[in-house]
Amino acid sequence: MDLECSRLLPALCAVLVDPRQPVADDTCLEKLLDWFKTVTEGESSLLLLQEHPCLVELLSHVLKLQDLSPGVLSFSLRLAGIFAAQENCFQYLQQGELLPELFGETGPLGQAAWAVPTVRSGWIQGLRSLAQHPSALHFLADHGAVDTIFSLQGDSSLFVASAASQLLVHILALSMRGGAEEQPCLQGDDWPTCAQKIMGHVEESLCSTATPKVTQALNVLTTTFGRCQSPWTEALWVRLSARVACLIERDPIPAAHSLVDLLLCVARPQALRTQAFQVLLQPLACVLKATVQAPGPPGLLLRAKGTRAVAITPGLLDGMADDAMTVDALLASKSSCAGLLCRTLAHLEELQPLPQRPSPWPQVPLLGAAVTVLRLCDGSATPVSSVGGHLCRTLAGCVRVQRAALDFLGMLSQGTSPQELVMQVLAVLLECLESPGSSPTVLKKAFQATFRWLLSSPKTPSCSGLGPHIPQFLRELFLVLQKRLCSPCWEVRDSALEFLTQLSRHWGGEADFSCALLASEVPELAWQLLQDPESYVRASAVTATGQLSSRGLHAPTSPQHAVARQSLLRELLRILSTDSEGFPRRAVMQVFTEWLRDGHADVARDTEQFVATVLQLASQDLDWEVRVQGLELALVFLGQTLGPPRTHCPYAVALPEAAPARPLTEALRALCHVRLFDFAFRALFDCDRPVAQKSCDLLLFLRDKIASYNSLGEANPNTNSVEVSPWRRWAGEQTQPQEDQEPEAVLAMLRSLDLEGLQSTLAESSDHVEKSPQSLLQDMLATGGFLQGDEADCY
Repeated sequence: MDLECSRLLPALCAVLVDPRQPVADDTCLEKLLDWFKTVTEGESSLLLLQEHPCLVELLSHVLKLQDLSPGVLSFSLRLAGIFAAQENCFQYLQQGELLPELFGETGPLGQAAWAVPTVRSGWIQGLRSLAQHPSALHFLADHGAVDTIFSLQGDSSLFVASAASQLLVHILALSMRGGAEEQPCLQGDDWPTCAQKIMGHVEESLCSTATPKVTQALNVLTTTFGRCQSPWTEALWVRLSARVACLIERDPIPAAHSLVDLLLCVARPQALRTQAFQVLLQPLACVLKATVQAPGPPGLLLRAKGTRAVAITPGLLDGMADDAMTVDALLASKSSCAGLLCRTLAHLEELQPLPQRPSPWPQVPLLGAAVTVLRLCDGSATPVSSVGGHLCRTLAGCVRVQRAALDFLGMLSQGTSPQELVMQVLAVLLECLESPGSSPTVLKKAFQATFRWLLSSPKTPSCSGLGPHIPQFLRELFLVLQKRLCSPCWEVRDSALEFLTQLSRHWGGEADFSCALLASEVPELAWQLLQDPESYVRASAVTATGQLSSRGLHAPTSPQHAVARQSLLRELLRILSTDSEGFPRRAVMQVFTEWLRDGHADVARDTEQFVATVLQLASQDLDWEVRVQGLELALVFLGQTLGPPRTHCPYAVALPEAAPARPLTEALRALCHVRLFDFAFRALFDCDRPVAQKSCDLLLFLRDKIASYNSLGEANPNTNSVEVSPWRRWAGEQTQPQEDQEPEAVLAMLRSLDLEGLQSTLAESSDHVEKSPQSLLQDMLATGGFLQGDEADCY
């Protein structure tokens, strides 16, 4: 702690314990706690208290003052926990009986302030900080703190109740370490005192007839298995699994959602993966068995248009859903059924990319289950049992489950699947995109899943790699896309345009794709949506048409092809100069930057004129993101004119500098002609920091390139006789068009700038001075009138 803060600390503690003084707001107290955390991380808490006895006095006085602010009391409890996190400081506070007074049964629990949720929350957070070592465990067991935490699990404040459950999990994990994580306790009959107490409470709650009690116990277990991957969790599951199983047999099941969360979470710990993975697959096994085709072996029969049927055998899913009572209980109502399936699919989606996932991974059965869930939702599945009929009625039109199934189906594209099955999956996705009942969010998920399956297909990006059915699929896909581009719902139009952009970016150069696209009305509809009343749609249309133009996909080859390109350029310039919303203008700038970078035909025709026009419009735009993108375009043009930036990697092989494409003076004149420097120097004074930072980066790049010219022996333009123009020219005071700058003036201006210093200044936050601990203490004291006017750091 620095000397000035040490000097201010006694006065601050006096303000905090004086009920007559106005108390700083909660934000200041939170910042003060953050500062103390930082201080104690770097030095001894015990030494801090010994050198600043005012802190101990603060903690000893807060409980003696009946009219103390609840915020200050909560702050003090949390502060005590921060100090006591270090075991020697914990023992120091114990000697003075401070900790029992703050956290024991004689502490704030019996005061009127305990009725305030902030105080209860501060008490829990203080214990959470304190519980870091064995001494803390003995304290918790001896002073009744664990029993108080049990009661706070049912607190009226959801924040307090949740914090209490999380604290129990933390205490349980700390206890089970046995003092060393390398030798965790594994025997359930010889667990530490705190752990025994917590598990006894959990077991009792699981047997309770009160649903809230069961919910609290399940939440503690779910958090435990989610956070703790130690071997002792296996012993924990062995001890409690029978009681958890009994919950499934109750009618109705208490806390069904919490029970589902626990069963799915148990699949993640390493020690429990095999048995828990079976639990995780059970709902999907139920779905498959409820919709299999009889006669024949268990399996899901899929048929896509123009292909032979393929039977998908459940494989690893066999034999997991034989208990009809369990299945009926888990899928008893629409809410519990939808919740169960959504959680199952989400957990499997998280599990798939992990290296410790179960092996072999049941790719084909899971794919069949995901498709079946989608068919149950859209009503096209054929049930073969009462459970199947129940699922059809329950899941019909369920958007939550559709979204989860589409996410899961998209994830499965990362696996290896038979070619025929890939085509069937695409057919199912096409049906989802065609369905008039699909909601905007479902359609967006279906677009995303379709793109992922196309992207992961063999021999990407060659569409022919998908097999002989791909041309027909693309023709049908673009017919659906035409329909969605005309949707009355703007979210659907927007999603369709984003999908079109993705497709064009990856497969725009492929013959099958180009033929199917140009045979449809999709390019014309995308053009029309440049006039859409919704700005988000206009922005997406700009991106889509810009991508189509880059690929030459305006319309079939004809004499009007060049006219179409030119009219798009004019239309995008119109949007940039006149559109009232920022999103379309930003999209135009991004398209123009890509066109310049990729050498688009319309840009290459007269690059300097194109850059000059765009920079003039961007520099005058009121949207700072448009101005930043304008500087990005300028940086691309700068690189094309002077050459790419040099590498600064110390491990890179030092290659000789390539000769520049044009002499420096000629290159600088070209840059001056497009008024790039006028834009860049003016942007240094921009009121939006990102614009100034981007301009600084651009000018540093320019200076680096000029230095590379010098290293090749080329002389700079003579700047000795040039007088630097007044800065007000670019500080926004003069808005009239200027004559082109001369290269000599530009170089003189660059030489006069401390760009590194400016870059460092711009990198600092606007309140970096006011964020200092000293400033915080001064402001809190000024609130209480303890400082004279010139001492307070009022900002």
